[in-house]
Formats: sequence, structure tokens, C-alpha cells
Amino acid sequence: PRSRGGPAQVSPLSTQVLAYNRHAFATVSQRLLISVTPAPGGDAPFQAEFLVGNRNVEELLPEAVREMFLQASAGLWERGDLHIVNVTSALHRGGRVPLPIEGRREGVYVQVGSHSPFSPCLASAVSPQSRSRCQRGQRPLASCYDTFAPHFSLQVGPSPTTPGPVWGSGVLEEGGDFEPPSEAVARELLPGFLVTLLVPLAVGA
Repeated sequence: PRSRGGPAQVSPLSTQVLAYNRHAFATVSQRLLISVTPAPGGDAPFQAEFLVGNRNVEELLPEAVREMFLQASAGLWERGDLHIVNVTSALHRGGRVPLPIEGRREGVYVQVGSHSPFSPCLASAVSPQSRSRCQRGQRPLASCYDTFAPHFSLQVGPSPTTPGPVWGSGVLEEGGDFEPPSEAVARELLPGFLVTLLVPLAVGA
């Protein structure tokens, strides 16, 4: 869990959707205008993120499943004014593609926000002792995670991150002139050519 503040960004987004019919070779395009408005009452100052290991991202998009997750979060948070802030596939956060085995899922990060402070049970999950257990792949000290069972299986551990590129200044440092590689050593190719050519001819004869 973490706390944050600041005004919400309001910006209309224009998205063009293209559909292609492989049988009739026809294409259809439609432009969608998405307006992003602030949440009622402003941005939630208290937000927590959970990694659900037994779901794919499209399985958490239906409203009924999201309401079920919010009910489980309310039992953990001990509050009722919760709403989902963001849903992200674990693959976009550096997670691995699951093996093609029945029951394996990619995992989903679900970010939940509230205007109410964290419950004591949820706050204990970020204690140094609990973080140490999570880094070893063990369950956190908070026992209230059981409210998500049996529908949602929460995973623990450090969040996978994909390292980004390290940008330099674009100028070589002093003494960093480019030095091309030395010339290749001359090789005698005739013996190898004769072996490659004469051995198949001898076998064929």
C-alpha cells in the first residue's frame, strides 16, 4: 500500500480502431473519443496494489468480477468506499508468459484506492519483517489476506520490473576515441577447399 495525492489529469483521448475481414478483405475503421474525468471526491489518497496469480487480465475486466474483488478488498481494508484504480497484466510488468498447462494464468496487478486510511492488518503487510518474508516468497505477516480465498489467489514477492535503457550524454569522454578492430589474419583456404571438393568426388567414384 502507498499514499499519494495530487489533482487528477483530465484529457480527452482519441483512439482509432481498425477491423480487418480476412475472408472478404474488407476493412472498417471507427474513431473513439474517450474522456477521462476525475473520480467523485477526487483521487484516492490511499492506494494498495495486489498481484492476483490465478487470473488473466481479461478475466478481471467484467464488472461482476471487479465487484467480487472489491468485496474481498473491503474485508481486508475494513472499509467500504473502495474502487479499482488500475488493472495491469503481469506480462507488462516483466512477468513471464505462463506455460501452456491447464490452470496457469499470467497474473494481474490490481490497484485499489480509498479515502479511508489503511486497516491495521493491511498496514502490517508493509512492515520490514513482512517485506523480508515476501522477498523470500513467503506469505506476509498479515492474516487478513484470507478474505480473497477461494476466488482470488494473491502472490507475494518483489514486483518484477523491466530495466529501461541507460541514456548517456551522447559525447565521448576524454580518451574515448573509437578504435576499429585490427585486420584479420590471412588464412590459407586452398587445403580446406580441396578436401571439401575431392572427398565427395572420391566417395562418389
